[in-house]
Amino acid sequence: MTGKALYTGSFDPMTNGHLDIIRRASRMFDELTVGVIVNPSKNCLFTEQERVEMIKEVVKDLENVKVDTFKGLLADYVNSGGFDLVVRGLRATTDFEYEIQMAQMNARLFNDGVESVFLMTSPEYSFISSSMIKEVVSLHGDAEGLVPDVVLQRIIEKFKEN
Repeated sequence: MTGKALYTGSFDPMTNGHLDIIRRASRMFDELTVGVIVNPSKNCLFTEQERVEMIKEVVKDLENVKVDTFKGLLADYVNSGGFDLVVRGLRATTDFEYEIQMAQMNARLFNDGVESVFLMTSPEYSFISSSMIKEVVSLHGDAEGLVPDVVLQRIIEKFKEN
């Protein structure tokens, strides 16, 4: 496929499941933007800038991937950014139910021709969620192999600070 794609999330923190989707999508599209959603009502462990820095570090070897942030309605960001596709990752059927509703609403809001594309997370990452990672690390559990090493170090440091 060709085109300009967007993969969004809060990435608080980025997991190996997210990275799996980013790597696979980067091979499918000419340009992939990882869009970090800034949601002021969400209590994030990492600041917007910290999340962007970590993702940039992790994807630095992917030449066609860039990282950006946005606030507000996804459709507004997609339409103003000239994206052709929005990539969404699916882990389980519960993700599908939520994501299909969002895709159908976004289809009404996106400019003509913009599509949502779903990628299944690789099975070895299907159980991972950012909230689960934060809980495991906060309780001194082992999250090695579930998030990129640089991210794991930052999570551990963050919990030591708190």
